[in-house]
This record gives sequence, C-alpha cells and structure tokens, in this order.
Amino acid sequence: MRIALAGVSIGVMAQAAAARDENADHAVPPHASEVARDSGEVQPSRPKASRRPKLVAGAAPLTPVDPRYVQLGAQRADAVTLDELRVEGQGQGRGVATGQPPSSGTVGQPPVPYAGGQVGSGTRVGFLGNRSVQKTPFNVTGYTGKLIEDQQARSVADVIQNNPSVRNDAPPYSERDSYFIRGYSVTNLDTAFDGLFYIANPRRSFTEGLERVEVLLGPTALLSGGTGRVGGTINLVPKRAFDEPLTRVTTSYFSDSQIGTHVDLGRRFGTFKEWGVRFNGAYRNGDTPLDKNAIEVSNLAVGLDYRGDQFRAALDLTRSTQNVTAPTSLFNSAAANTVIPRAPNNRRNTSNSFEYYDSRYNMLAGRVEYDLLPNTTIYAAGGVMRYNEDSLSSSYQITRPTGQATNTLSIAPTEIQGRSIEVGLRSEFQTGLIGHQLNVSAVESYNATFRGGSVAPRLPSYQTNIYDPVYLPFGSVPTIAFPRSGGQPIAADLTARSIAVADTLSLGGDRFLLTLGGRYQEIDQNGFVTLPGPTRGNPTSQYKEGKITPAIALVISPFDSLSFYGNYIEALVPGQAAPAVAINANEVFAPTVNRQKEIGAKYDFGTVSVTTSLFEIEQPSAFTDPTTRRFSVSGLQRNRGIEFNVFGEVIPGVRLLGGLTLIDAKLVNTARLANAARGQFDGNAAPGVPDVAFNLYGEYDLPPWLAPGLTLTGRAIYTSSMFYNQANTQSVPDWTRFDAGLRYTFEGVNGKPVVLRAIVENVLDDSYWASAARGFLAVGAPRTVILSASVDF
Repeated sequence: MRIALAGVSIGVMAQAAAARDENADHAVPPHASEVARDSGEVQPSRPKASRRPKLVAGAAPLTPVDPRYVQLGAQRADAVTLDELRVEGQGQGRGVATGQPPSSGTVGQPPVPYAGGQVGSGTRVGFLGNRSVQKTPFNVTGYTGKLIEDQQARSVADVIQNNPSVRNDAPPYSERDSYFIRGYSVTNLDTAFDGLFYIANPRRSFTEGLERVEVLLGPTALLSGGTGRVGGTINLVPKRAFDEPLTRVTTSYFSDSQIGTHVDLGRRFGTFKEWGVRFNGAYRNGDTPLDKNAIEVSNLAVGLDYRGDQFRAALDLTRSTQNVTAPTSLFNSAAANTVIPRAPNNRRNTSNSFEYYDSRYNMLAGRVEYDLLPNTTIYAAGGVMRYNEDSLSSSYQITRPTGQATNTLSIAPTEIQGRSIEVGLRSEFQTGLIGHQLNVSAVESYNATFRGGSVAPRLPSYQTNIYDPVYLPFGSVPTIAFPRSGGQPIAADLTARSIAVADTLSLGGDRFLLTLGGRYQEIDQNGFVTLPGPTRGNPTSQYKEGKITPAIALVISPFDSLSFYGNYIEALVPGQAAPAVAINANEVFAPTVNRQKEIGAKYDFGTVSVTTSLFEIEQPSAFTDPTTRRFSVSGLQRNRGIEFNVFGEVIPGVRLLGGLTLIDAKLVNTARLANAARGQFDGNAAPGVPDVAFNLYGEYDLPPWLAPGLTLTGRAIYTSSMFYNQANTQSVPDWTRFDAGLRYTFEGVNGKPVVLRAIVENVLDDSYWASAARGFLAVGAPRTVILSASVDF
C-alpha cells in the first residue's frame, strides 16, 4: 500500500498481505480524505491537535481514508520503506479509533477493501461473523460502495452482474429483481439485510443506502439461520458514518428521460466520535428506453450507530416507493411445442400505457453487541418490515413462432410482512496448541403474504404479437373499484426457527482451519383459504419439519498467499410457493433438504487475487408447466460446476473484476410415465441454466501525462444458450452484452473531489432473451446511457 503523509511517500509493506488475509476484521478502517478519487495518492486530512495520533513502531498497516477515494496499487519505485507503524488513539477504546469492530463483532465499518477498491478483503459469513476472503471455506465476494457508485448501479441486480455465477431472471423494467445463483432460483425475498432475513425489500433493493453487497455461493442454512435458498445468499451491508464529515450530492441522467438526485450525508458526534449518523435520500423519475415505460423511485435510508469501548449498537430505517408505468412482466412465457421465436426489439413493450405497479416498503432494524472479554462478544439483532403493492399488469404466452401471443391482464394486490430476531455469542480462545473460534446463535424469522381476498374482476385477454403489439384504448379497463393491498387476508406464512453451534479449530498460525458445526432447523409453513366465505382462513396446506443439518469446512494454507478449502453442508430449505399466474397460485410445497459438496483454491498475488472452485448441489426441481400453468416440484436437479474468479489491480492503474462459470445442470429422478423404466426427463438439462457464463469488468487509469484523472471502463457479459422446458425441446440462443464508460475525477473549487461518470450499457443495442428460467421468458434491456456528476462539499 502507499500512503502520502506530509509530502513523503511511505511504502507500508511489512505483513501487508497477512493483514489483508488474516486481519480483515481488525484492519484500521477508512477515514474521509481530501483528495481526488482514483488518483492513487492519499492525502489525509490533518487531525486536530486534541486527537492527533502518535506513531509507534511494530503495528499493522493502515488505510486512513474513505475507501471509495482510494485505488490501492503496487509500491512506487521512489517509495521510502520504513518500519511498520502503529496508531494509538487518545483513549478512544478498542474498536472506536478505527471504526471497525473487534474480530468477534460486526457493528461498524465492514472489512477494508482489497487492492483496487472494488471488493472487500473480507465479508460477513453469517453467524461466523466477519472473515477474510482468503480464510473463508466458501466462495464469497463483497462488492464495495465505490464499485456501486462507479458502475452507477440502481439496484442490487445491477451490482451482482459482476458475478459469473449469478444471472438475473427478471426483465429489467418490471417491478422486481430475481436471480439464478449457481443455477438455482433465488428471489429478492431471500436477500438478507445486515444478516437478518425477511426484512429486505421483497421485490427490489435500491443501492443508495448500501456500503456492501455480499454474495455467498451455495447453501447457507448453517450460516444464515435456516433461511435462504440453496444456490446462494445475498447480504446487504448498510452505510455507516465515517470519522470525517461527508456531504455528497449526485445528479444522474438515465435514458430516455430519467433524472435523479442522491444526497449522502455522514456525521459523527461525541468526544471520541462515538455517535454516528448516515443519511441517504434519493429520487428519480422519467421515461426508460422501453416504449411506454416510466419509473418513479424514492429511497430514504437512515443509519445510526454508537461505538463504545465494549458496547456497539446500530439502528437502520429504510423507506422506499416504486411506481412503474407499463411494466414488463416476469411471467411472459411460450406455449408447449412452440418454437420460441427470436427476441423482439428490446424497446418493444407489449404492456398497455394504463398498466401500473405501485409499491411501498418500510423497514426498521437494529443490532447491539457487548464485549464480555477482549475476544468474546454477545449480540442481539432484530428487524421488521412491511411491503405493499397494487397493480394492473399483463403477461403474454407465445403461441406461434411468428410471435403471435395471448396477452392477459390481471391484478394481484399484495401485502408482505416480515420480522427476524437473532441472539448469539462469538468467542476466540486457546486450548493448548489449538485455537478456537466458537459461535452460538439462535434465530427466528417470520414471513407472511396477504392477498387473494376478493373475487378477481373480469379482465380482458386478447391476441397480440411480440413484434407488433396490440394496445387497448386508455381507460378501457376501469380501475377505481379494484381491491387494494391493505386489508387482504393472509394467504401463506412461514416461520423458521433454529439453533446453531460451530467451532473453527486452528493450528500453526491459522494455516490449518477446521470448522465443525450444525444447526437444528424447524420450518413451519402454512397456506390458507383467502376467498370470501365461511372457509376463509382455513388451512390449505400445512408443513412442519425439523432437522439437524450438519456442516464441515476446511482451509489449509501452505503459504500466506495460498489457501485450499473444502466444505460439505446441508440445508433444510422452505418449500416453494406457486406464483400468482399459476392455476394453483399460493400453493405451498413441503420443505426440502439440499446438499452441497465443494472444493476450491485461492491465491493472493498481493494486489490481485484469483480463486477457483468445484461444486455439486442437489435440490428438488420446481417448474411452471407452460401448457397446464401448474407449478409443481418434481424430481431432482443436480448441478455440477466449476468457477474461476479474479479481482484486484493487475498493474498500477489497471483493475479487473469477473470470472467464468461452467455448469452441468441435470434432471434426475423425474416423474415416470406408465410402464416406463426411468423418469420422463431423466438426464435432460435443467431449464433456465446456461452451460457457460462469463463476466469481466475492467478499469484503466490513463497516464497523468496524457489525461490526469480520466479512467476508461468496460464490461463484457456472455451467457450461453439454455433450454426453456424440461423436455429440452424449446430453447433460447446465447447472448453477449458489452458496456463502456468514462470516469473523470478532479478537485473542485472547495478542494473536495468532483467525479463525472458516463456509461453506455449494451453498446451494440442487441436484442436477446436474457433468461428462460422457471418457465418464463425475459428480454434484455436496450442500449442505456447513464450520466452522473458527484460533488463533495
């Protein structure tokens, strides 16, 4: 790392790699700086005399800046190498001077960014707490707030496009985000907020209040509290105030005519800056590149925190609204035995201009920690949320290769409620030669859906064509008498309770790490009659299952920079529910047990890291039959894959992020036809899962003598062809998308940084089927221009 201090360039080299790998949860956190972003040089603000630190030899490296201002790179040739430094605060208590918690805590700033500033050096690994990427026996990535800003991501779906093992399966101009992770469905409802489930926005999470978006691949029942899908888990880390004041205003333009403003304020108060406030408010509105489509979004996120000597606490409040005019549908499909035609023009919208999707989301979450001993922490966390959506929308089913389709209007006023509570203990201690990281956790999460409380009105179903849509006259569907989401009866609920214990045994200075653990899970799922009448509220399905799900994980590090890992983990996962467009809508299926086996390796070159992993996951297969429209769970889906990932700064000024995923997804043990010796679809490829997925994002800082402060950016995304149905008789072709951009950083008149960004997504404006998952089709977004100016005051 390089730090410019009082005009002297200091090369802080000793134990830098070890600090990044082994002390990601101890590393000194960032403070705000008064420099231009991406310059590669850091000029810290001069501390006040009353809190000026003293430098002591023999301590770990330090990064005293807001991470999004910094690009860590190789040591300069003219750098002066000094002894290690230690910063001692003026009685500010453990964890206070740095802004980060101790290794047994999580309240505070997340682990410091890795070289390049695009991903974290560590992530939250469920109830195990913050762990460095190098020492974690799973495939994990934490995308930083700097990356989110530089890519101008609007929602979490934009962020995870950097991961080759994740694919979006919802159309971009619908009301929701939805994913396929390692070839398995993961909805936004399965996203965690600060480690708590069922309190994040169940449809779309906006990014303005997020410091990190963390992706952990594979089943996470042991780690997450008995919830989350088998393919992986997304965890949202909220922003916290840095030591130095932050006032940032960003104005953005999104084609065709969306204008947005985002205000980010951060302040700390108290003698030792114990109290922190982070405010993020954003609003955007206007037309998108899709015909007739417009989106209005408001997002408010407030984060409060306290960091004392032994006690830390945080409180988060989020409120967002989203109003979509003429939304595209997640539930567009193709009839059985119909050749799926080429994708329509990506600007063509089959929805009518009077269709809408209006939603409101409110969430409150809190977390407290207390250090009983220097490395023993007890904690408690909880949160509640309420989400409402009211809509009139259409979905089409393609009936002919010419693009002929049947378009059907429907309403589904829905309210979703969620709450989550967790208590636990983390402790680090030694018994002889063996080190221990003991973790104990108890969790209860609850989710309930309210809808279907009235007889649906008669709405039109009519013929159209995806290449030349037919539109109904405005006002042809009166909406004044439509039922609203408030006051709907309960349709389904889920309660997940669990208790977990895990111990990570270490030998040889953490060169050998063995994690043994298990979680007792109890899942209680119910479906209810919702239509008016004497049977309303009666159960239609009831499942209550309990199981102990074990896990074992191993990390072996023959060298500081190299680690090999392996894991076996089981998960009792809540059964899936039939979507609203299925004829058995709201039907709830029984919980299932899923299993994963994984091995992998990670190598840290110092400023760039590469990882690889081999995995096998098994889960019952769920699918909506396009002919009968019945959603069912039938047979088993077995996914075997290999992943390659790279992140960091390859050479000074050149940063890479991305990788390659190869998946062999097969159906086994499917339903047999009469007198058949094997399942009808045994050996077929699982629908909606590409064999090959490739993502690569890059940045290049032009030399200062050529264009100081100017950075070129680009991204390539490739997805191979995939089958649409279980019979493998319908498919969609492969597709490739290219993005390109510029970022210019300079110092404003007030001495604070100004950043101008321009990005063009889908530069070639290709039209393609982006997804064929779960029996539905989604068209990719057209060429989209994004411009923004970010100014610090």
